[in-house]
Amino acid sequence: MYFKSIYFREPGGVLFEIATMGPGFTVDQSQDELGTDLALPEWLENERSEIESRLPSFESSSVEPVPDEG
Repeated sequence: MYFKSIYFREPGGVLFEIATMGPGFTVDQSQDELGTDLALPEWLENERSEIESRLPSFESSSVEPVPDEG
């Protein structure tokens, strides 16, 4: 959904992932919305309550935004 990727394993057993840059995480949320809510692919939506129950809770007010270096 966010990028295309292929995986391959080298003879020593290391798993590699090669991924594209696009379409990117802003395909379904604006840049200002990123990280404010749990975004799941459509195929995992039916498991949302179970996934959310396993996530640690944190206070959003204690999270400082990362400055944009671009």
